[in-house]
Amino acid sequence: MSVTSIPSRPLGASKLEVSEVGLGCWQLGGDFGPIDEPTAKAILEQAVAEGITFFDTADVYGAGQSESYVGEVLAPIAPDAVIATKYGRGEGTYPGGYSLQDLRDSVKRAQDRLQRDSLDLLQLHCIPQQVLSDGAIFDWLREIQQEGHIQHFGASVETLREAHICLQHDDLTSLQIIFNLMRQRPVTELLDQAAAQQVGIIVRLPLASGMLTGKFDQQTQFAKSDHRNFNKDGEAFSVGETFSGIEFNKGLALVKQLEGFKPSPLNMAQFAMRWILDHPAVSTIIPGASSARQVSQNAAIAGLPPLDKDLHNALYEFYVKDIEPLIRCEV
Repeated sequence: MSVTSIPSRPLGASKLEVSEVGLGCWQLGGDFGPIDEPTAKAILEQAVAEGITFFDTADVYGAGQSESYVGEVLAPIAPDAVIATKYGRGEGTYPGGYSLQDLRDSVKRAQDRLQRDSLDLLQLHCIPQQVLSDGAIFDWLREIQQEGHIQHFGASVETLREAHICLQHDDLTSLQIIFNLMRQRPVTELLDQAAAQQVGIIVRLPLASGMLTGKFDQQTQFAKSDHRNFNKDGEAFSVGETFSGIEFNKGLALVKQLEGFKPSPLNMAQFAMRWILDHPAVSTIIPGASSARQVSQNAAIAGLPPLDKDLHNALYEFYVKDIEPLIRCEV
């Protein structure tokens, strides 16, 4: 397999180097519509061919299906890839079933599915703020780490308040956050502190569930199993996870306005993801992909030149004035 190269960035204070464009594997669990094994395999193989070295999954994506696909494909062709998975949203665990034994059992199942003796990075998966504040779960992570089941730990969070709770732990490797043109507040309220503490930033939903591709319109329909259908108003989990918490039709209108800022050589997806990579505190972005071709398109973002500083300033002003008031959740 011919492998190209994508620039790497350090993941916090760890010795892990990750491609600045990674692969989000939520869709491999079927949560963006049905996916078959050949398609999942093609997506993962193309990611390796493009030089992607960071893969993000979770135990609950397709009830382990995503982890299994990642393990089966990467074990023989990319054994040195950095794989991050998550704990904390499983049935019987969320919202109040957390314990050291439950964590250990989940990690062992993930090790089996990912075909790894030790996990590179385990992230708390959008767990309740009170559990983060209590702090015991971080001690459990340290114990699992000392046992050799995980190398590093981080947290995937919903809000900046939760991010700052996690930053109280000096041995936190990474924070996974929603950060995109429709959720810009981390620019002023998180990135500098994370960089100062050498905590890597993993950016999920860089395209706001596809909204920032500019390809949606009022006639767009999503599959029954797609969270953009069943969670568009927060019916199943945090409304902020779908379209960055912005109502669909309002999001369409905002994208039209954002297109007015876009440099003409770029399409909307390129513009949106290049904007994120311009922030040095970001270790990697993890766009998903529904096809091998889309993987290649995402990987190419790493080769684009940075956007102008004045453009960044104008985009932030537009965000504060016209976008943030429409977000239906705490940022």
